[in-house]
Amino acid sequence: MVAATEQTALMSETVRVTVRKASAVPMLLLAGIVLYLIYAWNAFDITRLLERAQLSKGALLISDSIAYKTHVTKNFRRGGFEVAIEGERHATYETLPSWVEGDADDFTVDLGEGYLVRGSGESLEFEVPGYGTISSRLVDRKIVTELPEGPVPDWLNARDVKLDARPTFSRRLQFTRSKIEIHKFEYGWENFWFPFTSVLHGKSVGELVALAGSAERLDPDLPNWQFILSSFWGNPEWQHGIIAVALFETILMAVLGTVTAAAVGLPLAFVAASNFNPNGTIRFVVRRIFDFVRGIDMLIWSLIFIRAFGLGPLTGSLAIAFTDTGSLGKLFSEALENIDRKQVEGVESTGANRWQRYRFGVIPQILPVFTSQFLYYVESNTRSATVIGALGAGGIGLVLVETMRTSRDWENTFYIIGLIIVMVFVMDGASGWLRRKLIAGGESR
Repeated sequence: MVAATEQTALMSETVRVTVRKASAVPMLLLAGIVLYLIYAWNAFDITRLLERAQLSKGALLISDSIAYKTHVTKNFRRGGFEVAIEGERHATYETLPSWVEGDADDFTVDLGEGYLVRGSGESLEFEVPGYGTISSRLVDRKIVTELPEGPVPDWLNARDVKLDARPTFSRRLQFTRSKIEIHKFEYGWENFWFPFTSVLHGKSVGELVALAGSAERLDPDLPNWQFILSSFWGNPEWQHGIIAVALFETILMAVLGTVTAAAVGLPLAFVAASNFNPNGTIRFVVRRIFDFVRGIDMLIWSLIFIRAFGLGPLTGSLAIAFTDTGSLGKLFSEALENIDRKQVEGVESTGANRWQRYRFGVIPQILPVFTSQFLYYVESNTRSATVIGALGAGGIGLVLVETMRTSRDWENTFYIIGLIIVMVFVMDGASGWLRRKLIAGGESR
């Protein structure tokens, strides 16, 4: 009885020791992860970054991507009065829109939902629902403002040099010693289909269809349907034609670079595979070549080729080809080393020569892996080609960077980013469809 008790106690102690040892490694890993996160938090100074973050600017950027702003401006120095869309070089209304009436001496701007601005001479009144009427005028080079009784809201800043009122996101009024400026935000992309100065601007779909079939030409040199398409394709603000060509160049870079890498990497993979090449020295050299070309990042290769060949899609294709030759060559050689020798021996037993053994014993085994890897790299390189293009290789990446660099409206940038995402979706769907056709014989799995 005593011996049994001692044996039970010994087993319990053994279990406890085993559990402690087994749990020690996970606990050490967890402690290491926590320590690393603490280090990273302090190394990148996350606390300070969060304190300096200005989320309002991010919200303004997003709003500028999906909305446009119309300015109503009265200039005291030049005596002008105009209504224009911000960010457009030729988007000044010759005929005032329906929500603006009057002229420089006496005007009314209806901002909707009861928000109304009335201007006369060097004074104005701004009716704000739920707050009252703000009256302001210019006296001896100072802005004199009369406000409704009660506390001043946060959206209102009244000083003797400037009145700034923004009761809602889409409505803003600024009154300075030099001008009165009223901003009206509207959701949408202005002049997306046709330029502001085009005779097609503002026409409905029905009117466009009627014009396309009309025998009376808007342009003597072109049928109406062709004139409509050319006006859309050549829109100088949205650059639909230029963007379409850039997207094609990006896809061309990705496909051409990946095809070149696969064409070079496949034969070298046979040389690097130990079960196909018994010469260890040659295998070592080929594998080091794979390490070298894929060890240098694609962006570095693109900078090298830009220096050598200049800007253009060829530079991007070469950068992709060099990097992926190493990656695909390594993956292909590993797939070759993992083939089933029994299938090759079965083909060999029929009296087949070397090339027939490759054709019927090796290729059927590695084709699904090769096809899957190739299609994946085509899809991945579509995204990589966008980044390479931003460095100067051309394509949609270069157009995107130029749009951001020239401080054009962020809605143009958002439009290009949206097309890039669509392009990636399309390439993903196309590669999946090809993979099913080539590997599964068209049957969905």
